[in-house]
Amino acid sequence: MYPVLFKIGPLTLHTYGFFVALGFLLALTWTHRESLRQGLDPEIFHDLFFHVVISALLGARIFYVALNFSYFRQDPLAALRLWEGGLVFYGGFIAAVPVFIWRIRRWQRPALEILDVAAPALVLAQAVGRLGCLSSGCCYGKECSSGFAITFTSAISHAPLHQALHPVQIYHSLADLTIFVVLCFLSQRSLRRGTLVVSYMVLYGIMRFTVEFWRGDPRGFLYGFSTSQWISLALVICGLLLWFFKIVHEPKSV
Repeated sequence: MYPVLFKIGPLTLHTYGFFVALGFLLALTWTHRESLRQGLDPEIFHDLFFHVVISALLGARIFYVALNFSYFRQDPLAALRLWEGGLVFYGGFIAAVPVFIWRIRRWQRPALEILDVAAPALVLAQAVGRLGCLSSGCCYGKECSSGFAITFTSAISHAPLHQALHPVQIYHSLADLTIFVVLCFLSQRSLRRGTLVVSYMVLYGIMRFTVEFWRGDPRGFLYGFSTSQWISLALVICGLLLWFFKIVHEPKSV
């Protein structure tokens, strides 16, 4: 893959940073368009975007550093080079939730209404961001003997070099795009408020749990499942509980 998009003198544009930034930009564009379509103030999402993205990036990086502590212990300053790759989505998710709750109180709007707009944007950003993972070699897969395996050759790649690996980053990206299409379809229907965010939680949780079986990078295990798989199960359960105890009592959207 290509960890560096281009380099001109001292200026280096890392492919990972480019795709992560592109994902955030597309997410912001989506929420702006959807907020106008649904009669919401776009400033709500601009405010949330600023605070939630910063907290998510910090949480995602801290989680990644913790999972790869042996590497960063030898080079502590590498923990600051976020643009080179290395974010854990669930770390960012956990960090962003309390910040979201804090900011949403300012706007005095139903949280589920805001989350239904944000859910498709989030999974779209994830789909694009995974291409950054592919370019830098982080979140790599297990060894693979199939014809669709990929091989990393760059010396600055995070993945093992010259080994045929499952392209799990592509699995993730395609699955995220599929979820995005499903959520876009649902957004055009008259459904109960909160349906989109619950659909995201359940679909993403199931997808992530499944794809994790082909992941080969170190990320912590407990009773045979990775840390991300346990969080995925918790996400699915929380989504189902939210549906049965909250969403069924919500009014349908117009």
